[in-house]
Amino acid sequence: MSQHIENRAVEADLDTMTATKETLEDYTLRFAPRSYRKWSTGVVGISALGGIAYLADFAIGANIGMSYGTTNALWGILIFAVVIFVTGFPLAYYAARYNIDLDLITRGSGFGYYGSVVTNVIFATFTFIFFALEGSIMAQGLELGLNIPLPVGYAASTLIIFPLVIYGMKVLSKLQVWTTPLWLFLMVFPFAYLVISHPESVGDFFAYQGEEGNGAADFGSMLLAAGVCLSLIAQIAEQIDYLRFMPPRTPENKRSWWTWLVLAGPGWVIFGAIKQVVGLFLAVYLIANVADGASIANQPVHQFLEIYENFMPGWLAMTLAVILVVISQIKINVTNAYSGSLAWTNSFTRVTKHYPGRLVFLAVNLAIALILMEANMFDFLNTILGFYANCGMAWVVVVASDIAINKYLLKISPKEPEFRRGMLYAINPVGFVSMLVAAGISILAFFGVLGSAIKPYSPLVAIGLALVLPPILAIATKGKYYLRREHDGIDLPMYDDHGNPSGEHLLCHVCHHEYERPDMAACDTHDAHICSLCLSTDKVADHVLPAHT
Repeated sequence: MSQHIENRAVEADLDTMTATKETLEDYTLRFAPRSYRKWSTGVVGISALGGIAYLADFAIGANIGMSYGTTNALWGILIFAVVIFVTGFPLAYYAARYNIDLDLITRGSGFGYYGSVVTNVIFATFTFIFFALEGSIMAQGLELGLNIPLPVGYAASTLIIFPLVIYGMKVLSKLQVWTTPLWLFLMVFPFAYLVISHPESVGDFFAYQGEEGNGAADFGSMLLAAGVCLSLIAQIAEQIDYLRFMPPRTPENKRSWWTWLVLAGPGWVIFGAIKQVVGLFLAVYLIANVADGASIANQPVHQFLEIYENFMPGWLAMTLAVILVVISQIKINVTNAYSGSLAWTNSFTRVTKHYPGRLVFLAVNLAIALILMEANMFDFLNTILGFYANCGMAWVVVVASDIAINKYLLKISPKEPEFRRGMLYAINPVGFVSMLVAAGISILAFFGVLGSAIKPYSPLVAIGLALVLPPILAIATKGKYYLRREHDGIDLPMYDDHGNPSGEHLLCHVCHHEYERPDMAACDTHDAHICSLCLSTDKVADHVLPAHT
Protein backbone atom coordinates (compact mmCIF):
# COMPACT_ATOMS: atom_id res chain seq x y z
CA MET A 1 0.00 0.00 0.00
CA SER A 2 2.79 2.42 0.95
CA GLN A 3 4.56 1.61 -2.35
CA HIS A 4 1.35 2.41 -4.25
CA ILE A 5 1.08 5.76 -2.50
CA GLU A 6 4.75 6.46 -3.20
CA ASN A 7 4.33 5.67 -6.91
CA ARG A 8 1.31 7.93 -7.03
CA ALA A 9 3.34 10.73 -5.46
CA VAL A 10 6.11 10.27 -8.03
CA GLU A 11 3.54 10.48 -10.86
CA ALA A 12 2.15 13.67 -9.36
CA ASP A 13 5.64 15.15 -9.12
CA LEU A 14 6.33 14.33 -12.77
CA ASP A 15 3.04 15.95 -13.79
CA THR A 16 3.96 18.99 -11.74
CA MET A 17 7.44 19.23 -13.27
CA THR A 18 5.90 19.14 -16.75
CA ALA A 19 3.20 21.64 -15.91
CA THR A 20 5.53 24.19 -14.35
CA LYS A 21 7.39 24.70 -17.63
CA GLU A 22 4.90 27.47 -18.31
CA THR A 23 7.00 28.98 -21.09
CA LEU A 24 6.27 25.86 -23.12
CA GLU A 25 2.87 25.03 -21.65
CA ASP A 26 1.38 28.54 -22.00
CA TYR A 27 -1.03 28.00 -19.07
CA THR A 28 -2.77 25.19 -20.93
CA LEU A 29 -5.35 24.30 -18.27
CA ARG A 30 -5.20 27.44 -16.20
CA PHE A 31 -6.33 30.97 -15.75
CA ALA A 32 -3.80 33.16 -17.60
CA PRO A 33 -2.15 35.29 -14.87
CA ARG A 34 -1.65 39.02 -15.25
CA SER A 35 2.08 38.57 -14.49
CA TYR A 36 2.32 36.71 -17.84
CA ARG A 37 0.01 39.01 -19.80
CA LYS A 38 2.52 41.70 -20.77
CA TRP A 39 1.20 42.40 -24.26
CA SER A 40 -0.81 45.50 -25.18
CA THR A 41 -4.42 45.25 -26.31
CA GLY A 42 -3.31 45.95 -29.88
CA VAL A 43 -0.68 43.21 -29.97
CA VAL A 44 -3.16 40.67 -28.57
CA GLY A 45 -5.82 41.78 -31.06
CA ILE A 46 -3.54 41.69 -34.10
CA SER A 47 -2.20 38.30 -33.02
CA ALA A 48 -5.76 36.96 -32.77
CA LEU A 49 -6.71 38.36 -36.17
CA GLY A 50 -3.57 36.80 -37.67
CA GLY A 51 -5.24 33.47 -37.04
CA ILE A 52 -7.92 34.22 -39.66
CA ALA A 53 -5.40 34.57 -42.49
CA TYR A 54 -6.52 31.26 -43.93
CA LEU A 55 -7.44 30.94 -47.61
CA ALA A 56 -10.22 28.42 -47.02
CA ASP A 57 -12.68 31.33 -46.89
CA PHE A 58 -11.95 31.99 -50.56
CA ALA A 59 -12.65 28.36 -51.41
CA ILE A 60 -15.82 28.28 -49.29
CA GLY A 61 -17.16 31.48 -50.85
CA ALA A 62 -16.40 30.18 -54.34
CA ASN A 63 -17.99 26.79 -53.67
CA ILE A 64 -21.27 28.09 -52.27
CA GLY A 65 -21.54 30.70 -55.02
CA MET A 66 -20.89 28.15 -57.75
CA SER A 67 -23.53 25.89 -56.19
CA TYR A 68 -26.28 28.40 -55.35
CA GLY A 69 -25.50 31.59 -57.31
CA THR A 70 -24.27 34.98 -56.09
CA THR A 71 -27.56 36.16 -54.55
CA ASN A 72 -28.08 33.09 -52.38
CA ALA A 73 -24.40 32.95 -51.45
CA LEU A 74 -24.35 36.57 -50.31
CA TRP A 75 -27.45 36.10 -48.17
CA GLY A 76 -25.97 32.90 -46.76
CA ILE A 77 -22.75 34.74 -45.87
CA LEU A 78 -24.78 37.49 -44.19
CA ILE A 79 -26.72 34.95 -42.10
CA PHE A 80 -23.44 33.31 -41.16
CA ALA A 81 -21.88 36.63 -40.12
CA VAL A 82 -24.83 37.70 -37.95
CA VAL A 83 -25.01 34.34 -36.14
CA ILE A 84 -21.26 34.25 -35.53
CA PHE A 85 -21.10 37.82 -34.25
CA VAL A 86 -24.07 37.56 -31.89
CA THR A 87 -23.03 34.23 -30.41
CA GLY A 88 -19.33 35.06 -30.31
CA PHE A 89 -19.59 38.33 -28.39
CA PRO A 90 -20.44 36.97 -24.91
CA LEU A 91 -17.80 34.23 -25.25
CA ALA A 92 -15.08 36.67 -26.31
CA TYR A 93 -16.00 39.08 -23.51
CA TYR A 94 -15.72 36.37 -20.86
CA ALA A 95 -12.35 35.25 -22.23
CA ALA A 96 -10.85 38.74 -22.27
CA ARG A 97 -12.42 39.86 -18.99
CA TYR A 98 -11.64 36.75 -16.94
CA ASN A 99 -8.58 35.47 -18.88
CA ILE A 100 -9.71 31.91 -19.49
CA ASP A 101 -10.13 29.87 -22.66
CA LEU A 102 -13.40 28.58 -24.05
CA ASP A 103 -13.14 25.20 -22.35
CA LEU A 104 -12.84 26.85 -18.94
CA ILE A 105 -15.74 29.14 -19.85
CA THR A 106 -17.80 26.15 -21.00
CA ARG A 107 -17.30 24.29 -17.72
CA GLY A 108 -19.07 27.00 -15.71
CA SER A 109 -21.61 27.86 -18.39
CA GLY A 110 -23.86 24.84 -18.12
CA PHE A 111 -21.58 21.84 -18.75
CA GLY A 112 -19.78 21.01 -15.52
CA TYR A 113 -16.19 19.94 -14.86
CA TYR A 114 -16.29 16.77 -16.99
CA GLY A 115 -19.23 17.70 -19.19
CA SER A 116 -17.14 20.09 -21.26
CA VAL A 117 -14.77 17.29 -22.31
CA VAL A 118 -17.12 16.48 -25.20
CA THR A 119 -16.96 20.08 -26.42
CA ASN A 120 -13.17 19.94 -26.27
CA VAL A 121 -13.27 16.95 -28.60
CA ILE A 122 -15.56 18.90 -30.95
CA PHE A 123 -13.10 21.81 -30.94
CA ALA A 124 -10.03 19.61 -31.36
CA THR A 125 -11.76 18.03 -34.37
CA PHE A 126 -12.28 21.50 -35.81
CA THR A 127 -8.58 22.29 -35.49
CA PHE A 128 -7.29 19.22 -37.30
CA ILE A 129 -9.98 19.33 -40.02
CA PHE A 130 -9.08 22.91 -40.86
CA PHE A 131 -5.35 22.32 -40.37
CA ALA A 132 -5.64 19.59 -43.00
CA LEU A 133 -7.67 21.86 -45.30
CA GLU A 134 -5.21 24.73 -45.02
CA GLY A 135 -2.19 22.43 -45.24
CA SER A 136 -3.59 20.99 -48.47
CA ILE A 137 -3.95 24.48 -49.94
CA MET A 138 -0.33 25.20 -49.02
CA ALA A 139 0.76 21.92 -50.60
CA GLN A 140 -1.12 22.88 -53.79
CA GLY A 141 0.82 26.15 -53.86
CA LEU A 142 4.15 24.36 -53.38
CA GLU A 143 3.28 21.92 -56.17
CA LEU A 144 2.26 24.71 -58.53
CA GLY A 145 5.20 26.97 -57.82
CA LEU A 146 8.04 24.61 -56.92
CA ASN A 147 6.91 21.27 -58.44
CA ILE A 148 6.94 19.64 -55.01
CA PRO A 149 4.77 16.49 -55.11
CA LEU A 150 1.59 16.79 -53.05
CA PRO A 151 2.46 14.05 -50.50
CA VAL A 152 5.78 15.76 -49.81
CA GLY A 153 4.03 19.13 -49.65
CA TYR A 154 1.56 17.76 -47.11
CA ALA A 155 4.43 16.64 -44.87
CA ALA A 156 6.33 19.91 -45.31
CA SER A 157 3.26 22.04 -44.49
CA THR A 158 2.82 20.00 -41.30
CA LEU A 159 6.41 19.75 -40.05
CA ILE A 160 7.14 23.46 -40.51
CA ILE A 161 4.45 24.30 -37.96
CA PHE A 162 5.77 22.30 -35.00
CA PRO A 163 8.78 24.47 -34.02
CA LEU A 164 6.74 27.65 -34.42
CA VAL A 165 4.12 26.55 -31.88
CA ILE A 166 6.41 25.20 -29.15
CA TYR A 167 6.67 28.49 -27.25
CA GLY A 168 3.03 29.47 -27.49
CA MET A 169 1.94 33.10 -27.34
CA LYS A 170 5.49 34.45 -26.93
CA VAL A 171 6.42 33.40 -30.47
CA LEU A 172 2.97 33.42 -32.07
CA SER A 173 2.37 37.09 -31.22
CA LYS A 174 5.60 38.11 -33.00
CA LEU A 175 4.88 35.88 -35.99
CA GLN A 176 1.35 37.23 -36.46
CA VAL A 177 2.31 40.90 -36.04
CA TRP A 178 5.34 40.77 -38.35
CA THR A 179 3.65 38.92 -41.22
CA THR A 180 0.32 40.78 -41.28
CA PRO A 181 1.35 43.85 -43.39
CA LEU A 182 2.80 41.74 -46.22
CA TRP A 183 -0.16 39.36 -46.09
CA LEU A 184 -2.64 42.24 -46.37
CA PHE A 185 -0.79 43.80 -49.31
CA LEU A 186 -0.57 40.55 -51.27
CA MET A 187 -4.26 39.86 -50.70
CA VAL A 188 -5.86 43.30 -51.11
CA PHE A 189 -3.83 44.76 -53.98
CA PRO A 190 -4.78 42.23 -56.72
CA PHE A 191 -8.47 42.45 -55.81
CA ALA A 192 -8.40 46.25 -55.97
CA TYR A 193 -6.59 46.09 -59.30
CA LEU A 194 -9.19 43.74 -60.73
CA VAL A 195 -12.15 45.92 -59.70
CA ILE A 196 -10.52 49.10 -61.06
CA SER A 197 -9.18 47.65 -64.33
CA HIS A 198 -12.18 45.42 -65.08
CA PRO A 199 -15.25 47.31 -63.77
CA GLU A 200 -17.52 45.02 -65.80
CA SER A 201 -16.53 42.18 -63.47
CA VAL A 202 -18.73 43.74 -60.76
CA GLY A 203 -21.83 43.40 -62.91
CA ASP A 204 -20.87 39.86 -63.90
CA PHE A 205 -20.49 39.02 -60.22
CA PHE A 206 -23.98 40.12 -59.20
CA ALA A 207 -25.56 38.52 -62.27
CA TYR A 208 -23.93 35.11 -61.72
CA GLN A 209 -26.55 32.37 -61.34
CA GLY A 210 -24.33 29.42 -60.52
CA GLU A 211 -23.10 26.60 -62.69
CA GLU A 212 -26.59 25.27 -63.32
CA GLY A 213 -28.02 28.71 -64.02
CA ASN A 214 -30.82 28.48 -61.43
CA GLY A 215 -29.44 30.78 -58.75
CA ALA A 216 -32.64 32.76 -58.19
CA ALA A 217 -33.22 33.93 -54.60
CA ASP A 218 -34.35 30.96 -52.51
CA PHE A 219 -34.43 30.79 -48.70
CA GLY A 220 -33.54 27.11 -48.61
CA SER A 221 -30.46 27.70 -50.77
CA MET A 222 -29.46 30.63 -48.57
CA LEU A 223 -29.56 28.39 -45.50
CA LEU A 224 -27.62 25.62 -47.23
CA ALA A 225 -24.96 28.18 -48.11
CA ALA A 226 -25.00 29.53 -44.55
CA GLY A 227 -24.68 26.00 -43.18
CA VAL A 228 -21.38 25.45 -44.98
CA CYS A 229 -20.06 28.81 -43.73
CA LEU A 230 -21.23 28.07 -40.19
CA SER A 231 -18.76 25.17 -40.01
CA LEU A 232 -16.39 27.99 -39.02
CA ILE A 233 -18.36 28.82 -35.86
CA ALA A 234 -15.73 27.18 -33.64
CA GLN A 235 -13.19 29.73 -34.90
CA ILE A 236 -14.24 31.88 -31.93
CA ALA A 237 -12.47 29.34 -29.69
CA GLU A 238 -9.21 29.99 -31.53
CA GLN A 239 -9.72 33.76 -31.20
CA ILE A 240 -10.25 33.22 -27.49
CA ASP A 241 -6.98 31.32 -27.14
CA TYR A 242 -5.35 34.69 -27.87
CA LEU A 243 -7.90 36.96 -26.19
CA ARG A 244 -7.36 35.27 -22.81
CA PHE A 245 -4.03 37.14 -22.73
CA MET A 246 -5.67 40.58 -22.84
CA PRO A 247 -4.31 42.95 -20.16
CA PRO A 248 -6.59 44.00 -17.27
CA ARG A 249 -9.26 46.48 -18.31
CA THR A 250 -8.67 49.85 -16.65
CA PRO A 251 -10.06 53.38 -17.11
CA GLU A 252 -6.87 54.23 -19.06
CA ASN A 253 -7.11 51.43 -21.65
CA LYS A 254 -10.88 50.97 -21.68
CA ARG A 255 -11.42 52.25 -25.24
CA SER A 256 -8.66 50.20 -26.84
CA TRP A 257 -9.63 47.17 -24.74
CA TRP A 258 -13.19 47.20 -26.06
CA THR A 259 -12.11 48.03 -29.61
CA TRP A 260 -9.74 45.08 -29.90
CA LEU A 261 -12.12 42.79 -28.04
CA VAL A 262 -14.84 43.41 -30.63
CA LEU A 263 -12.52 43.34 -33.66
CA ALA A 264 -10.51 40.29 -32.68
CA GLY A 265 -13.37 38.47 -30.96
CA PRO A 266 -16.72 38.31 -32.75
CA GLY A 267 -15.40 40.82 -35.30
CA TRP A 268 -13.27 38.14 -36.92
CA VAL A 269 -16.37 37.15 -38.87
CA ILE A 270 -16.48 40.53 -40.63
CA PHE A 271 -13.09 39.83 -42.19
CA GLY A 272 -14.04 36.21 -42.81
CA ALA A 273 -17.23 37.20 -44.62
CA ILE A 274 -15.33 39.71 -46.76
CA LYS A 275 -12.87 36.99 -47.79
CA GLN A 276 -15.73 34.68 -48.73
CA VAL A 277 -17.30 37.37 -50.91
CA VAL A 278 -13.93 38.12 -52.53
CA GLY A 279 -13.38 34.40 -53.12
CA LEU A 280 -16.70 34.19 -54.96
CA PHE A 281 -15.88 37.38 -56.90
CA LEU A 282 -12.56 35.96 -58.07
CA ALA A 283 -14.21 32.66 -58.96
CA VAL A 284 -16.82 34.39 -61.13
CA TYR A 285 -14.08 36.36 -62.87
CA LEU A 286 -12.12 33.21 -63.66
CA ILE A 287 -15.20 31.41 -64.94
CA ALA A 288 -16.03 34.32 -67.25
CA ASN A 289 -12.53 35.23 -68.45
CA VAL A 290 -10.18 32.23 -68.24
CA ALA A 291 -10.27 29.15 -70.43
CA ASP A 292 -11.45 26.21 -68.35
CA GLY A 293 -11.78 28.67 -65.46
CA ALA A 294 -14.56 26.67 -63.81
CA SER A 295 -12.16 23.83 -62.99
CA ILE A 296 -9.81 26.10 -60.99
CA ALA A 297 -12.22 28.82 -59.83
CA ASN A 298 -12.51 27.49 -56.28
CA GLN A 299 -8.76 27.06 -55.75
CA PRO A 300 -7.26 30.09 -53.95
CA VAL A 301 -3.80 29.50 -55.41
CA HIS A 302 -5.12 29.82 -58.96
CA GLN A 303 -7.43 32.69 -58.06
CA PHE A 304 -4.53 34.91 -57.08
CA LEU A 305 -2.10 33.59 -59.67
CA GLU A 306 -4.46 34.45 -62.53
CA ILE A 307 -4.97 37.99 -61.20
CA TYR A 308 -1.25 38.58 -60.60
CA GLU A 309 -0.49 37.48 -64.16
CA ASN A 310 -2.68 40.31 -65.46
CA PHE A 311 -0.15 42.97 -64.46
CA MET A 312 3.26 41.34 -63.87
CA PRO A 313 5.60 38.79 -65.43
CA GLY A 314 4.64 35.15 -65.00
CA TRP A 315 7.64 34.27 -62.84
CA LEU A 316 6.91 37.12 -60.42
CA ALA A 317 3.20 36.30 -60.34
CA MET A 318 3.99 32.70 -59.45
CA THR A 319 6.47 33.77 -56.76
CA LEU A 320 4.02 36.15 -55.09
CA ALA A 321 1.18 33.62 -55.27
CA VAL A 322 3.31 31.00 -53.54
CA ILE A 323 4.49 33.52 -50.92
CA LEU A 324 0.87 34.52 -50.21
CA VAL A 325 -0.20 30.89 -49.83
CA VAL A 326 2.71 29.99 -47.56
CA ILE A 327 2.30 33.05 -45.31
CA SER A 328 -1.46 32.58 -45.07
CA GLN A 329 -1.27 28.92 -44.24
CA ILE A 330 1.48 29.32 -41.67
CA LYS A 331 -0.45 32.13 -39.95
CA ILE A 332 -3.60 30.03 -39.57
CA ASN A 333 -2.04 26.63 -39.01
CA VAL A 334 0.10 27.76 -36.09
CA THR A 335 -3.20 28.77 -34.51
CA ASN A 336 -4.90 25.48 -35.44
CA ALA A 337 -2.00 23.49 -34.03
CA TYR A 338 -1.74 25.62 -30.88
CA SER A 339 -5.46 25.55 -30.09
CA GLY A 340 -5.76 21.85 -30.88
CA SER A 341 -2.91 21.02 -28.51
CA LEU A 342 -4.68 22.97 -25.74
CA ALA A 343 -7.98 21.18 -26.35
CA TRP A 344 -6.55 17.65 -26.42
CA THR A 345 -4.35 18.23 -23.37
CA ASN A 346 -7.22 19.68 -21.38
CA SER A 347 -9.50 16.73 -22.06
CA PHE A 348 -6.84 14.08 -21.50
CA THR A 349 -5.73 15.55 -18.19
CA ARG A 350 -9.21 15.74 -16.72
CA VAL A 351 -10.14 12.21 -17.75
CA THR A 352 -6.87 10.47 -16.78
CA LYS A 353 -5.65 12.81 -13.99
CA HIS A 354 -2.29 12.78 -15.77
CA TYR A 355 -0.66 15.77 -17.46
CA PRO A 356 1.66 14.71 -20.29
CA GLY A 357 2.33 18.26 -21.48
CA ARG A 358 0.95 20.32 -24.35
CA LEU A 359 3.74 19.38 -26.76
CA VAL A 360 2.69 15.73 -26.75
CA PHE A 361 -0.74 16.65 -28.08
CA LEU A 362 0.71 19.20 -30.45
CA ALA A 363 2.38 16.24 -32.14
CA VAL A 364 -0.83 14.18 -31.97
CA ASN A 365 -2.91 16.93 -33.59
CA LEU A 366 -0.39 17.42 -36.39
CA ALA A 367 -0.20 13.68 -37.02
CA ILE A 368 -4.00 13.39 -37.37
CA ALA A 369 -4.08 16.35 -39.77
CA LEU A 370 -1.29 14.86 -41.89
CA ILE A 371 -3.12 11.52 -42.13
CA LEU A 372 -6.26 13.32 -43.31
CA MET A 373 -4.30 15.19 -45.96
CA GLU A 374 -2.56 12.08 -47.23
CA ALA A 375 -5.93 10.26 -47.32
CA ASN A 376 -7.41 13.03 -49.51
CA MET A 377 -10.40 13.58 -47.22
CA PHE A 378 -11.46 16.61 -49.24
CA ASP A 379 -13.41 14.59 -51.73
CA PHE A 380 -16.08 14.70 -49.02
CA LEU A 381 -15.31 18.19 -47.69
CA ASN A 382 -18.76 19.78 -48.08
CA THR A 383 -20.42 16.87 -46.25
CA ILE A 384 -17.79 16.95 -43.49
CA LEU A 385 -18.14 20.71 -42.99
CA GLY A 386 -21.93 20.58 -43.07
CA PHE A 387 -22.00 17.77 -40.51
CA TYR A 388 -19.44 19.48 -38.30
CA ALA A 389 -21.31 22.79 -38.41
CA ASN A 390 -24.25 21.26 -36.54
CA CYS A 391 -22.02 20.13 -33.67
CA GLY A 392 -20.11 23.41 -33.53
CA MET A 393 -23.27 25.52 -33.57
CA ALA A 394 -24.89 23.46 -30.84
CA TRP A 395 -21.89 23.94 -28.55
CA VAL A 396 -21.19 27.63 -29.13
CA VAL A 397 -24.83 28.75 -29.08
CA VAL A 398 -25.55 26.79 -25.87
CA VAL A 399 -22.65 28.53 -24.09
CA ALA A 400 -23.69 31.93 -25.46
CA SER A 401 -27.28 31.27 -24.37
CA ASP A 402 -26.18 30.35 -20.86
CA ILE A 403 -24.08 33.51 -20.53
CA ALA A 404 -26.54 35.95 -22.05
CA ILE A 405 -29.82 34.50 -20.78
CA ASN A 406 -29.11 32.34 -17.73
CA LYS A 407 -26.38 34.53 -16.24
CA TYR A 408 -27.49 38.05 -17.12
CA LEU A 409 -31.23 37.85 -17.80
CA LEU A 410 -32.54 35.07 -15.55
CA LYS A 411 -29.62 35.28 -13.08
CA ILE A 412 -29.82 31.51 -12.46
CA SER A 413 -26.30 30.71 -13.65
CA PRO A 414 -23.51 32.29 -11.52
CA LYS A 415 -22.32 35.44 -13.27
CA GLU A 416 -18.60 34.95 -12.59
CA PRO A 417 -17.10 31.97 -14.43
CA GLU A 418 -15.94 28.93 -12.48
CA PHE A 419 -13.64 26.21 -13.77
CA ARG A 420 -11.87 24.58 -10.80
CA ARG A 421 -12.33 20.97 -9.81
CA GLY A 422 -14.36 20.63 -6.63
CA MET A 423 -16.27 23.85 -7.28
CA LEU A 424 -18.29 22.35 -10.13
CA TYR A 425 -20.47 19.28 -10.50
CA ALA A 426 -19.10 16.62 -12.82
CA ILE A 427 -21.89 17.21 -15.35
CA ASN A 428 -24.47 19.98 -15.52
CA PRO A 429 -27.49 18.89 -17.58
CA VAL A 430 -28.34 22.49 -18.51
CA GLY A 431 -25.62 22.78 -21.14
CA PHE A 432 -24.63 19.16 -21.62
CA VAL A 433 -28.11 17.88 -22.44
CA SER A 434 -28.98 20.99 -24.46
CA MET A 435 -25.96 20.52 -26.70
CA LEU A 436 -26.55 16.80 -27.25
CA VAL A 437 -30.21 17.36 -28.14
CA ALA A 438 -29.51 20.34 -30.42
CA ALA A 439 -26.63 18.61 -32.22
CA GLY A 440 -28.41 15.26 -32.48
CA ILE A 441 -31.67 16.57 -33.94
CA SER A 442 -29.94 19.00 -36.32
CA ILE A 443 -27.66 16.21 -37.61
CA LEU A 444 -30.72 14.06 -38.28
CA ALA A 445 -32.22 16.98 -40.17
CA PHE A 446 -28.98 17.54 -42.10
CA PHE A 447 -28.93 13.96 -43.38
CA GLY A 448 -32.62 14.11 -44.34
CA VAL A 449 -33.87 11.69 -41.66
CA LEU A 450 -36.59 14.17 -40.64
CA GLY A 451 -37.66 14.70 -44.24
CA SER A 452 -36.34 16.51 -47.28
CA ALA A 453 -38.40 19.62 -46.54
CA ILE A 454 -36.53 20.34 -43.29
CA LYS A 455 -33.07 19.32 -44.53
CA PRO A 456 -31.97 22.83 -45.63
CA TYR A 457 -33.02 24.19 -42.24
CA SER A 458 -30.68 22.07 -40.08
CA PRO A 459 -28.64 25.18 -39.11
CA LEU A 460 -31.81 26.83 -37.80
CA VAL A 461 -32.68 23.64 -35.90
CA ALA A 462 -29.28 23.62 -34.20
CA ILE A 463 -29.36 27.32 -33.39
CA GLY A 464 -32.97 27.36 -32.21
CA LEU A 465 -32.69 24.37 -29.89
CA ALA A 466 -29.32 25.49 -28.52
CA LEU A 467 -30.78 28.91 -27.77
CA VAL A 468 -33.97 27.90 -25.94
CA LEU A 469 -33.04 24.66 -24.19
CA PRO A 470 -30.49 26.10 -21.68
CA PRO A 471 -32.94 28.53 -20.03
CA ILE A 472 -35.67 25.85 -20.03
CA LEU A 473 -33.41 23.32 -18.31
CA ALA A 474 -31.95 25.95 -15.96
CA ILE A 475 -35.44 26.84 -14.77
CA ALA A 476 -36.45 23.18 -14.55
CA THR A 477 -33.38 22.29 -12.43
CA LYS A 478 -33.50 25.60 -10.51
CA GLY A 479 -29.81 26.08 -11.21
CA LYS A 480 -28.94 23.26 -8.83
CA TYR A 481 -26.10 21.78 -10.90
CA TYR A 482 -24.01 24.89 -11.56
CA LEU A 483 -21.96 25.02 -8.37
CA ARG A 484 -20.97 22.11 -6.14
CA ARG A 485 -19.61 24.68 -3.69
CA GLU A 486 -20.19 28.42 -3.41
CA HIS A 487 -16.86 29.29 -1.74
CA ASP A 488 -13.33 28.04 -2.42
CA GLY A 489 -12.13 28.42 1.17
CA ILE A 490 -9.86 31.43 0.51
CA ASP A 491 -10.82 34.70 2.17
CA LEU A 492 -8.91 36.95 -0.25
CA PRO A 493 -11.10 38.72 -2.86
CA MET A 494 -11.19 37.15 -6.33
CA TYR A 495 -11.32 40.51 -8.19
CA ASP A 496 -9.67 43.91 -7.87
CA ASP A 497 -11.33 47.34 -7.70
CA HIS A 498 -11.82 47.41 -11.50
CA GLY A 499 -13.44 43.97 -11.58
CA ASN A 500 -10.34 42.28 -13.03
CA PRO A 501 -9.13 38.93 -11.68
CA SER A 502 -6.88 39.53 -8.69
CA GLY A 503 -3.10 39.52 -9.12
CA GLU A 504 -2.47 38.37 -5.54
CA HIS A 505 -0.04 35.43 -5.43
CA LEU A 506 -0.50 32.32 -3.30
CA LEU A 507 1.76 29.30 -2.84
CA CYS A 508 0.57 25.87 -3.98
CA HIS A 509 1.65 23.38 -1.31
CA VAL A 510 1.75 20.51 -3.84
CA CYS A 511 3.93 21.88 -6.66
CA HIS A 512 5.51 24.63 -4.50
CA HIS A 513 4.96 27.33 -7.09
CA GLU A 514 3.08 30.59 -6.70
CA TYR A 515 -0.02 31.27 -8.77
CA GLU A 516 -2.53 34.09 -8.79
CA ARG A 517 -5.67 34.08 -6.68
CA PRO A 518 -8.19 32.95 -9.39
CA ASP A 519 -6.17 29.78 -10.04
CA MET A 520 -6.10 28.68 -6.39
CA ALA A 521 -8.42 26.94 -3.93
CA ALA A 522 -8.15 25.79 -0.33
CA CYS A 523 -6.90 22.23 0.18
CA ASP A 524 -9.24 19.82 1.93
CA THR A 525 -6.51 17.88 3.77
CA HIS A 526 -4.02 20.65 4.59
CA ASP A 527 -4.22 24.14 5.95
CA ALA A 528 -2.84 25.44 2.67
CA HIS A 529 -3.67 26.32 -0.92
CA ILE A 530 -3.57 24.25 -4.10
CA CYS A 531 -3.50 25.32 -7.76
CA SER A 532 -6.10 24.26 -10.31
CA LEU A 533 -3.73 21.96 -12.23
CA CYS A 534 -2.64 20.07 -9.12
CA LEU A 535 -6.33 19.64 -8.35
CA SER A 536 -6.87 18.29 -11.86
CA THR A 537 -4.11 15.69 -11.45
CA ASP A 538 -5.14 14.59 -7.94
CA LYS A 539 -5.91 10.97 -8.71
CA VAL A 540 -7.61 10.10 -5.39
CA ALA A 541 -9.23 13.50 -4.72
CA ASP A 542 -7.32 13.97 -1.46
CA HIS A 543 -7.17 17.73 -1.95
CA VAL A 544 -10.62 18.33 -3.44
CA LEU A 545 -13.00 20.30 -1.24
CA PRO A 546 -16.26 18.54 -0.30
CA ALA A 547 -19.59 19.62 -1.70
CA HIS A 548 -21.67 22.11 0.24
CA THR A 549 -24.76 20.52 1.76
